[in-house]
Amino acid sequence: MRRLWTPTWIARHVAMVVLALGFLGLGWWQVSRAAAGNSLSWGYAVEWPIFAGFVVYVWWREVKLARRGVDEADAPPADPADAPAPAVTAGSRPAVRRPVRVSRVPVDGDAVEDPDLAAYNHYLSWLSANPGARPGDYPG
Repeated sequence: MRRLWTPTWIARHVAMVVLALGFLGLGWWQVSRAAAGNSLSWGYAVEWPIFAGFVVYVWWREVKLARRGVDEADAPPADPADAPAPAVTAGSRPAVRRPVRVSRVPVDGDAVEDPDLAAYNHYLSWLSANPGARPGDYPG
């Protein structure tokens, strides 16, 4: 709980209160405008309190996450060998635990080469051989 009273968190608490009260005030202002005959203000009268609720929700979520982080930091580290294996149910995919190795088959020299691909590869090799040249200097 002490972690939530640092200067950063105090600024967050103050910002939440200021924003929530400001949004509620703007909602009340829109209600008064709507009561005076501006029918468009009824939509804004509903919208501003929703914004205030969103600000309070985000603040509450951040406080909850900060408190959970403190609780997890105080707990002793768990031994990975004691952790239960993940349950695999029907239709679920198991997690990949190691890198997948793909064998590469060398391409035979008899394969038909795409002329556009060959021209592009020649262009790239020319650019690599001439580092100061611009693409417009390519002679091919």
